[in-house]
Amino acid sequence: MNQREKEQYLREYAILKAQGKPFFPYAVAKDSLMACVVMAVIITMSLVLGAELGSKANPTTTTYVPRPEWYFFFLFELLRVIKPPSLVPLATIGVPTLGMILLFLLPFYDRGPERRPEKRPIAMFTAIFVIGAMAFLTYEGANAGTPTALDIATPASVTQQGSTAVAQFNEGRLVVAQSGCEACHQIGENGNNGPGPVLTHIASRLPGEGIRRTLENPTAPMPSFKNLPPKKLAAIVDFLSQLK
Repeated sequence: MNQREKEQYLREYAILKAQGKPFFPYAVAKDSLMACVVMAVIITMSLVLGAELGSKANPTTTTYVPRPEWYFFFLFELLRVIKPPSLVPLATIGVPTLGMILLFLLPFYDRGPERRPEKRPIAMFTAIFVIGAMAFLTYEGANAGTPTALDIATPASVTQQGSTAVAQFNEGRLVVAQSGCEACHQIGENGNNGPGPVLTHIASRLPGEGIRRTLENPTAPMPSFKNLPPKKLAAIVDFLSQLK
């Protein structure tokens, strides 16, 4: 903006300001009225619809699926996208903080006097991108599968064996995820790297019978799977035997 445009803008602003109404009490009254309407709607909905309360927390259950509140679904999905454990701080702190900083700096790198959306390309692009990204991540996070499922691709060697082998592999993958193996073992990018060994390529180090013996008679602190139903134990052995 050159000096002439700045002076013209100031003159127009002074004229419009003289023709307008003061912030108090006009704008304050409108904001207060709208705040009262919003509060009345919230109170009415809470009285009519009530608050959705789940069952009491049961610390002994192993089937509970933790989920964040809906307004954190976009962060939940972001954490699912950035999977490596070393990048967890980036997903939880780095990306959201960087996004907030860029939004706070928006008035400084878009200093145009125009207020019409079509003449504010930077501000409009930023708003559409941020709202669209948060809406998409919120939708994906709300429809995400259970976190107890292993996100690992079916090996090509299993796919070549046919649909029956693929179904057995998927069944074993589900049993492994539900059995809590990820608490001590890492499988691909899932789970924790310790205290147990990494199982990503366990079949290249240990045959199927060796995997079964380890599951039935493990070394402490690993629990024994001897009492697991035979079908589930066989599914785990079959799944781990395909990880080469």
